[in-house]
Amino acid sequence: MGLRFPSDIEAWQHWHERRHRLRRLKARATGAGRPPGRPSWHLASSSETPKIIIALDTPNPTSVASLLGPWRSSPGAGVAIVAPFALAPLVGDTFTDRPVTADAVDDLVAGARVAVGAGHYLPVGGAVCRAARRHELPFVMVQHGLLTPLAPPLPAGTHLLAWSEADAEFWRSGRSDVTTEVVGSQLFASAAARPCLTSVADAPPVYLGQLHAAELSRAGLARAADRFCRDNGATYRPHPSETDKISRAVHALWRRRGIRIDTAGGPLSDLSSPVVSVFSTGVLEAAARGLPAWVDYPNPPAWLSEFWERYRMNRWGSPPTPAPHRPAEEPARRIAKILEAMAEGRA
Repeated sequence: MGLRFPSDIEAWQHWHERRHRLRRLKARATGAGRPPGRPSWHLASSSETPKIIIALDTPNPTSVASLLGPWRSSPGAGVAIVAPFALAPLVGDTFTDRPVTADAVDDLVAGARVAVGAGHYLPVGGAVCRAARRHELPFVMVQHGLLTPLAPPLPAGTHLLAWSEADAEFWRSGRSDVTTEVVGSQLFASAAARPCLTSVADAPPVYLGQLHAAELSRAGLARAADRFCRDNGATYRPHPSETDKISRAVHALWRRRGIRIDTAGGPLSDLSSPVVSVFSTGVLEAAARGLPAWVDYPNPPAWLSEFWERYRMNRWGSPPTPAPHRPAEEPARRIAKILEAMAEGRA
């Protein structure tokens, strides 16, 4: 099994827009979906002539760990990060943060040696990828999350830095125009460095919500969460994206039914309870920290069963999910070495 859209990004975007039709209509009605005449983004650079350009479209922990983790301690060959939000809180004093236009980003890419991103399906990543193609720069994709059949396809000619050989083959989906290299997951390496030191085996589980997920119906995800939480006394932890009216109404219904809703919103790395979800990355983060972790979904479709098998996620009622493989070299350092070698013409 591989991607449903192995190479056609336009077909993937069409599917994605259909799945999020209500959200798109609301954005149009409120004006939030109207694109500006010329995008204004943020640029954080460690050099006036950076050799490595990184596109960061979202500040979520998985993207930050994969794309910024390699540069937290040393910007190396000269790094510039482009994002649609202020970067100063994420990059520290080694970078300068200033506004930048899309035209300036094109010029920046023209003077670089390699461009990096987590995809070309969001505005900044798409712009950097297109600029790299125009200026004949290599474009490197860094895996930042778990892969379902509905993940967006890789850009043409990209070099993928994957979490595992299985993920590399899955995302490539038989294509010959992309190359891959396994580096591991910095997210899981960081989680393993913060093990849970208390015994939590008998504690009630925390259910990691995914009502926002497009791969399964919201009704099916809600039924699965409701049943599990009521049957097992679990606390429901909403995903940060569960802020729309429908999700809030579901949370309110669950409260009336006696389900505890975790509204604290702290980082997953602070959890000290067993973890259950449908296919959340948090299951493997928890397992990396030594927490008991499982997946659960009634009558899972074939792709979900294959997904659980690929990531060695164990179902509720069986032994806990084993910790993900941790490579000998920290993934962030490995990624930095690869990109620095490309920037210096050694790869």
